[in-house]
Amino acid sequence: MTPPRKKASVREWHRSLGAMAIADLVKTTLGPKGMDKILQSTGRGRSVTVTNDGATILKSLHIDNPAAKVLVDISKVQDDEVGDGTTSVVVFAGELLREAEKLVMANIHPMTIIAGGYRMAVECARNALLQRIMDNKEDSDKFKSDLMNIARTTLSSKILSQDKEHFAKLAVDAGSTNLESIQIIKKAGGSLKDSFLDEGFILDKKIGLGQPKRIENAKILVANTAMDTDKVKIYGARVRVDSMTKVSQIEAAEKEKMREKVQKIIGHGINCFVNRQLIYNFPEELFAESGILAIEHADFDGIERLALVTGGEIASTFDNPESVKLGHCKLIEEIMIGEDKLIHFSGVEMGLASNYVGHFWFRFNGLMFDFHCSFHVLDEAERSLHDALCVLSQTVNDTRVLFGGGWPEMVMAKEVDELARKTPGKKSHAIEAFSRALQAIPTIIADNAGLDSAELISQLRVEHHKEGTCAGIDVITGTVGDMQKLGISEAFKVKQAVLLSATEAAEMILRVDEIITCAPRKREDRM
Repeated sequence: MTPPRKKASVREWHRSLGAMAIADLVKTTLGPKGMDKILQSTGRGRSVTVTNDGATILKSLHIDNPAAKVLVDISKVQDDEVGDGTTSVVVFAGELLREAEKLVMANIHPMTIIAGGYRMAVECARNALLQRIMDNKEDSDKFKSDLMNIARTTLSSKILSQDKEHFAKLAVDAGSTNLESIQIIKKAGGSLKDSFLDEGFILDKKIGLGQPKRIENAKILVANTAMDTDKVKIYGARVRVDSMTKVSQIEAAEKEKMREKVQKIIGHGINCFVNRQLIYNFPEELFAESGILAIEHADFDGIERLALVTGGEIASTFDNPESVKLGHCKLIEEIMIGEDKLIHFSGVEMGLASNYVGHFWFRFNGLMFDFHCSFHVLDEAERSLHDALCVLSQTVNDTRVLFGGGWPEMVMAKEVDELARKTPGKKSHAIEAFSRALQAIPTIIADNAGLDSAELISQLRVEHHKEGTCAGIDVITGTVGDMQKLGISEAFKVKQAVLLSATEAAEMILRVDEIITCAPRKREDRM
């Protein structure tokens, strides 16, 4: 008889405790009825963030437990790769660890769970999804309907859920797989439904005095160069003169040097100059005299995106005009949004090539949220729309779609259960544990909506033994519903990433039997 491994079991349980605590922290945010968290900074200003985004919550935490850091890392990877499912991947990994610890306490070796059970189960679960995917890439109307359903489903658990139809349409109409060409600009005032998608590019800057307010067939030079008066910029340098005449001669020389630089820029044949750095009064006057629109201090992200969408490149030297690539657009004009003046570039090259270069203007009415135009709401709305855009861009690349509402987890759990019944030995216990972890996801969604999860999951099990079922949890009515009729869909790529990443993270943690704190690296003596 094998002796019990009580000491090892307790040690291994403590090893996973931090990871399970992290999963428990974020699982209340899962699903359409999930709760939000308030994140308060401990730094100066004690800034506050209100969010239910898993990646935002986890990257804000100060964590010492190594196992917990593994879950934080997989959440970051999920956010970077597919943009959504950051909470699901952490919760599922936590449930896998919870089930694994029960098996470890029952004297089943961790390697049996990993190699024998979880790896067989994850392959079975993935195959179950692959057999039930939908792919409508050949039918543009059906595929657009799939994209709308995915956008609505993604936004259902966000702050934009009340206007998910409007924002889902905006996200789908943006129609770009290059998220760098989509800019989200937030402006307070108005209502959520005043937000719109604009073709072109909008720069949050004002046109200076005496400069043209409207330019057609614009040739744009985007630059990152110093446009102040060229002074001697050597640290510790000092110029000695014996009269004020020589001071004026130095100033005149500086002005002449700047005039030459401006003439070189004008020599590119442009009618619009956008600079990352400040443009001082003298060069601004020279540009105005030549009828050139000069825009200063554009943020770096702004000029990078402007260069991208207009087909230009950022320049820093101007001696060789033939080597500088200019941007082009049909019209530059000043527009008003609320009380703010902005510069609108329409008819840009990328806009013509990819139909849309998105600008979402968030215009919130403080009375609707009792936040009085709070920037907390604006920031969370931006994160919500960004998640939807990320998922849609991934779906355009990988057009496979699944139903949502807990349907994928129940499909996978059914197939994994059948595999467990056919598998002899201790491996079957690990496979059954994997199935229970899968069913925990719809259980948590139901619990977060205040529903009777035990009743709903038992009904779902019955429905999923029927051929071709589309049954999932309808949290609005609190019943089991038809996901196809309700239009609740998810991207296959997101669900697959959740399944594989969570399993790999759980395997990595289960392989560990001891956490060792290393000595700090010794500093080398430098003589």
